[in-house]
Amino acid sequence: QVQLVESGGGLVQAGGSLRLSCAASGRTFSSYAMGWFRQAPGKEREFVATISGSGVNTYYADSVKGRFTISRDNTKNTGYLQMNNLKADDTAVYYCAAGHTTTTADYWGQGTQVTVSS
Repeated sequence: QVQLVESGGGLVQAGGSLRLSCAASGRTFSSYAMGWFRQAPGKEREFVATISGSGVNTYYADSVKGRFTISRDNTKNTGYLQMNNLKADDTAVYYCAAGHTTTTADYWGQGTQVTVSS
C-alpha cells in the first residue's frame, strides 16, 4: 500500500512557474513508477508525465513536453513536477499516482489545484 500527498499547487500568472511535490509513504517507493495526471473542469483526467522507479526513464504528454519536468528523490520518498511557462490551458487539478509500471496507476493522491490566469 502506498499513500500519496500532493502539495505545491496555487494561482500563478501565465508564463510563470510552479513545482508540485508528491510525498509517498512506505519503504518501497523506489519500486514504483510515479506519474502525474490532471483533470480540468468538464474534462476527463489526462496523462501529464511519468517516471520510472529508478528515475532513469521519463515520458511526457505532447502538450507539456519542453515545459514540464518530472523528477523524483527516492531518499526522500518524494516526486516532483516542475512546471514552467504555464498556460491557461494548464489549469486543472493535478494528481500524482504510483504504479508497478510506467503505464499503470495503482495508487492516487487527493489532488492539488493549479490555476493559471491569463
